[in-house]
Amino acid sequence: MMPLHVNWEDIDDVLLDMDGTLLDRHFDNFFFEEALPHRYALLHGLTYEGSRDRLMAMYRSVEGELAWTDLNYWTERVGIDVVALHKELDYLVGFLPSAETFLRELKRLERRVTILTNAHQAGVDVKIAKTGLDGHVDRIVTASEVGYLKMRPAYWPACQQLVGFNPQRALFIDDDEGCLAAAQQFGIAHLVHSAKPSSQLPSVPSASFPSVESLLTLLKRPLPKG
Repeated sequence: MMPLHVNWEDIDDVLLDMDGTLLDRHFDNFFFEEALPHRYALLHGLTYEGSRDRLMAMYRSVEGELAWTDLNYWTERVGIDVVALHKELDYLVGFLPSAETFLRELKRLERRVTILTNAHQAGVDVKIAKTGLDGHVDRIVTASEVGYLKMRPAYWPACQQLVGFNPQRALFIDDDEGCLAAAQQFGIAHLVHSAKPSSQLPSVPSASFPSVESLLTLLKRPLPKG
C-alpha cells in the first residue's frame, strides 16, 4: 500500500461506494455466488456447479448495464424472490472494520458525504434496515437514479448534475477500478481504491490507484492530487 495523505482543506464532498468500501462485500459474494445458485439448483433440478455456471453466464450477459444490479430483474429472470432472499440472509450484512468510525469522523469534519452505489434500491433498503447506514451520510444515490452504472463514462456528468459537486474538490473511494477509472476520466481529483472489500478475502491493492485496507488511514496522512 502506498502512503497516503489527505489535505481535508481541499475536499468538500466525499463520494463513497457502499458494498466493498463501507459494507462488507462478503454478503454480496455469498449471495450471488453461493446462496442464489443453491436455490436455483433446487428449483431447476441442477447440480450446484451447473446452477452456478448458468447464473454466472446470466450475470455476465448484462454486466455493466442497470439490469446487472436490478433485483426485480433477477427475480423475474431466475424465478426466485431475490429481495426476500436478501432479507433472509441479512444477518451477513455489516460494516467493514473502521467504516463507522470513518463516517463519524467525516461528520466531525463537516464534509458532505454521499454514497454512490450501483446497488438496486430494494437491496439498499435491506442494508439500511440492518446497519442504519443512512444515518451516517447526507444522501444515498443509486445507479437507477443516475441512469447508468458507475463504470460508465456517462454516469459521472449525470451524477454531478444530480448531486452538485465540484470534481476538483471531491474525494471518491471505491473497490472497483473500473468505477475509479471512469471517475478519473471525468476529472475527480482525489481517488482512492478500497483494497479489502471483503472480510473473508485477502487484500488486493490496485496497480493504478492509491489503495487502503482501512479508511482510517485517510484521516492520518495527505492524499496526492491527480
